[in-house]
Amino acid sequence: MTRVTPTLVTFRIVINQPVPGVAYSLQAKDGQPLDPKSSRKGEPLSFSFPVGVAPGPKFSGDQVRREGPERRFVYVRIGQLAGDASSPWSRRMKIDIHDVGDALLALATEGEGGIEIAVNGTADDGSPACATVQSTRTVKPARQ
Repeated sequence: MTRVTPTLVTFRIVINQPVPGVAYSLQAKDGQPLDPKSSRKGEPLSFSFPVGVAPGPKFSGDQVRREGPERRFVYVRIGQLAGDASSPWSRRMKIDIHDVGDALLALATEGEGGIEIAVNGTADDGSPACATVQSTRTVKPARQ
């Protein structure tokens, strides 16, 4: 069986309406916070990272986590988990990527751009959103 080299695609997570003053970060491969950021007034935060995409589709990369044979997702750490020891929150968002549509993946792997995933950073009660969050996905053109 021939092994296929994955195509690297830039994924960008945009957290709309993050809770002001709360730290958000990606989760590094070793489980630690990576690139922590916070919003002063609720302006969007974004995190970009490479993901290997192979037929199947199969996803790989330092930020890609797995659950079972198919589910792939990315963690966004919040509050204490993002490195802010003084935060009252210690949460993670789970953002699914295994269900990104074939049409978007085809555009992204053919060099048309990266995949942008937007999530709402604030829960209905005003605290940071956590657990598995709903998202919208688009392909953003590659920057010239």
